[in-house]
Amino acid sequence: MTVRMLLRRPDALLPIAMSFGAAAMVAWYVASYGTTPQPDEVAPVHLWQLLLAVQLPIVAVFALRWLPRSPRAALIVLAIQSGCAALAVAPVALLGGL
Repeated sequence: MTVRMLLRRPDALLPIAMSFGAAAMVAWYVASYGTTPQPDEVAPVHLWQLLLAVQLPIVAVFALRWLPRSPRAALIVLAIQSGCAALAVAPVALLGGL
């Protein structure tokens, strides 16, 4: 199976979409509230946390299903998923945890 075919599968595509959603939450939060810490966490912060946390079991299912069948393509997709998750976490890490 090729990388392109694997990326069309929901268990491969969903974590990538969730990472982009989490990155959009960070952008929306910064646009709405700025980078100063808020006294109480607001909904976008909780949604960001949920989007990242729910990715883990989906990625684990993908890895368990596709690594034995197509290791090279699955590792590339896992690298793409990890990179997208890192891009969603990077602004929060750089801005000091908003």
